[in-house]
Order: sequence, then structure tokens, then C-alpha cells
Amino acid sequence: MRDTTLTEPAIARLVDRFYDKVAADPVIGPVFNAVVHDWPGHKRLLTTFWCSVALGAASYRGNPMAAHRPLPVRAEHFDHWLGLWRATCAEQLDEAGAAQMVEYAERIGRSLKYGLGLNPDARGIGVPLVSVRR
Repeated sequence: MRDTTLTEPAIARLVDRFYDKVAADPVIGPVFNAVVHDWPGHKRLLTTFWCSVALGAASYRGNPMAAHRPLPVRAEHFDHWLGLWRATCAEQLDEAGAAQMVEYAERIGRSLKYGLGLNPDARGIGVPLVSVRR
């Protein structure tokens, strides 16, 4: 069933279907299955995250950067994750809703990759990070 608007029930269905795919995926499933021991609870948490992102619900309490920092993730994991997200959005949402959720995911993925030091295209800011005593 495709939804024409982004609502909490639509986002909950999207998150549910998507993380079912993640858990079963041979590439990223092992990364998440090693740390997620309560998938229904994790899906509820991620529904609050995505509702906060897409609907401004302000219901999410957490730190995605800190949650992903200890995981053995590589840049290609993010790319794979995004591919699954795109496909699931297209299956679950109308074109406008899918495009919006993909845009959010792309921005979040970029931010996480930068924050975790996984962006090969990142450039330094040109300022040395050393102290000079005079």
C-alpha cells in the first residue's frame, strides 16, 4: 500500500519494511544484527527518529553519530543502506514522499560519513591542528 502523504503510520510501515530488509541483507545485516537484539524495539526507536526528521515530531531522543561510531561500518555500507532505503521508499510511498525521505536519508548519510571519517572526498580546511608555542 502506497501512502500519498508522510504520516506517522506511513513512516512506521516504511521503517518496518526497511529494517526487515536490513536484518536479512547479506551485506549490512551482519553489522546490525550483531548489535540490535530487539528489532521491534529498535524499529519503534527509528520510527521516532524518522518522524522527527520528516514531520518535526521532536520525539526522538538519541545520538545517531554515537550509535554508529562503534560499528564496523565502511563507506560502502552507507551506499548499500541508501540503495535499500531508496527501493523501500519507492515501494511504500508515493513519488513525492519517497523523494523527500530519500533526500533526508542522503543528507543524514553524508553527515554520518563525514562524522565517522568515511568520506573519501572530504577535504581538509587547510588549518593545521597543532599548537605552536612562541
